[in-house]
Amino acid sequence: MAPSDQRVLLKRAPAQTKNWTLKNWLAEVAFATDDLMGMRRYLLAHGMLPGIIRRDSDGSRSFQVRDPEGNPIAFVHRLPAKIGCGPTSKQISTHLIHAGFAVKDLAAENRFYVDLLGFRLYWYGGFKDDGVDWYELQVPDGPDWIEYMLNIPASADHKERGVQNHFSFGVKNVHDALAQLRFNGLRTFDGPEVGRDGKDSLDAYDPDGTRIEVMEFTPKDKPCCHPYSAEHPKVEIAPGSPANF
Repeated sequence: MAPSDQRVLLKRAPAQTKNWTLKNWLAEVAFATDDLMGMRRYLLAHGMLPGIIRRDSDGSRSFQVRDPEGNPIAFVHRLPAKIGCGPTSKQISTHLIHAGFAVKDLAAENRFYVDLLGFRLYWYGGFKDDGVDWYELQVPDGPDWIEYMLNIPASADHKERGVQNHFSFGVKNVHDALAQLRFNGLRTFDGPEVGRDGKDSLDAYDPDGTRIEVMEFTPKDKPCCHPYSAEHPKVEIAPGSPANF
């Protein structure tokens, strides 16, 4: 099996900063593209200000752009892997199915992700049946998604932002994943429990307080509020999936 194009990168943040992006503790969400130059030209033609193209040590190329709320979004093109590898016995998942981040203005963000980039609605719902606290958009050519975390106070502290800005690994069975995590030495979890979206999941937290969600690919129960409007992700990683968080 070839290595996944998906990865989680660790980035050191400055000890002190007045920069809003770092206060938000969202380093970057990146998406794979087969045509990096074409994507950059497209964004320029629509009034965006993408950064320069960078080349990483593994030969991949990428550039970054800010969405309407200043969140750092990157597009990445990686060369096919030359060496095959497989998951380790301790690995609970090989598929990063979504990344979520705090959003203040749903309409403004949709003009970027939906109107400009072509993302499509997957599901939305709230703590109450008539509310909207989570709004999920799938990538144009795959089942993976981003999730707007809505109604988050501007005064939210680091702990709260660590809960809201999160990423999620897909698994067939969250209880099997829990057993493996316990075997690996992790002792503190929230869940597993079936959420308002009908999916069974658990939450763990890294030492910086970032929430790592482990979620089953398909729902066990009917979701609250609204039905799903697109297919669910499968074990295989689809083109265009979130590449980094």
